[in-house]
Formats: sequence, C-alpha cells, structure tokens
Amino acid sequence: MIDETVIFEKMNETSLSHQQQRAFQPEKLSAPRDFSKPSILLSKDADSMPIIIEIGAGKGKHALSFAAAHPNKHLIAIERTRNKFEAFTKQAELKNLANLNPIHADAIAWIVHAIAPKSIAKMYILYPNPEQHNPNQQWLNMPFFEFLLSRLQDGGEIILATNIEAYMDNAEEQAKAVWQLPILRQTVASDSQRTHFEVKYLARNETCWELTMRKPEGYHTRFDDWVATS
Repeated sequence: MIDETVIFEKMNETSLSHQQQRAFQPEKLSAPRDFSKPSILLSKDADSMPIIIEIGAGKGKHALSFAAAHPNKHLIAIERTRNKFEAFTKQAELKNLANLNPIHADAIAWIVHAIAPKSIAKMYILYPNPEQHNPNQQWLNMPFFEFLLSRLQDGGEIILATNIEAYMDNAEEQAKAVWQLPILRQTVASDSQRTHFEVKYLARNETCWELTMRKPEGYHTRFDDWVATS
C-alpha cells in the first residue's frame, strides 16, 4: 500500500524555494518564561507600520538609534543575556520611544511563538557570536533560518553584519546555494557606529562586512502557514 503522507511530504519538498533538507521543528519549542506579545503585534497598527526585528540587540545601541531615526517603523529588539538587556532597558526607559519594544528572551523560541507568517519587513542580525567551533549554530547553517524566512514579507530583507571574513564567506555561500536568495555583500563604512562591537572593530581598522538578503516574491517554505497554538 502506498503511504499518502510520504507522497504529500515529497510533493511539498519539491515545491520549496530553497535547498535545505533538514526541517526545523517549531512545535517542540515552549514559549519563553513570562511570554507575551507586544501590542504592535496585536493591533491594527501592525498593518500600516512596518515591523522590524533585531536579533541579539546587546545593550541596545543600534535599536535606540534606529527607533529614534525611524518613528514610522516599529522595532522589536531581542536580547538573551540578562546584564546586556538590563543596560538596554535603562537607556530605553530614558529615551521613552513608543516604537521600540525591548524583549528579554531567546530569539528562536520568542519568534516561533510571537511572530506571524509574512509579517516582518526587515531583520537585523548584527555581529552575532561566530560559533567558530560549532558552525551548525551559525544563523544561515541552521534549519531555523527557514522559519525566519517564513516570517519575512515578500521583498523583505535580512541584514547580517560581521567582522569575521570566514563567517561572511560562509553566509554568502549558504544564502546563494542553500537558501536561493538574492544578496548584496558590501563592506561597512569606516564611520559606521551601529553597535558597540562595530565601533570597536572599525576603531582597530578591521574590515566589517554586511550581507543583505532579500526574500523574493512567491518564496515558499514549510512554515508559510504555521502559527503557534499557545
């Protein structure tokens, strides 16, 4: 007897817009402690105000400057490390920016439970931990990257920045060969000051790279209709 479930899964695989074989399993992730969605994700404003995500916001240097410079965009900035997040929130309270939501959580679990498909206009991943001894934890090597793409609007962008050339080389190759994304790789301007890491690296005359990845119209993932039930 032919297993119709297997046939359906194979048909679904062939219609994907990428070459990633391993599937992420969002249903296995519990919501973060004290989980709640920012009001922007529950309100009608989300339909008119572009929502931006920053993963690994650190002490909030980029998040605070971005939100201040773009009052017509709403930034959700996620940081997992407690001491960095506390420093971030102190500054955020002083600035009192209505279009900024600092989130203390693991970004993967939080995004799985909070973000709807095709709802994000842009994502920033600025100077992530390079995980040189564990390359499977680099963002574009993870099956979770497919889930990230499912949350991005058609035409939306993911911007990755790093000072490690090998990390950027791998990210560029993965973006093209595995994720089938249009990309733009460029060096970061020497006077850029988006994050504390960026300021430090550029002050040491290191080269920093930025990779912009755009989600094409009609891009298909396994999670285009997946929504957390909790």
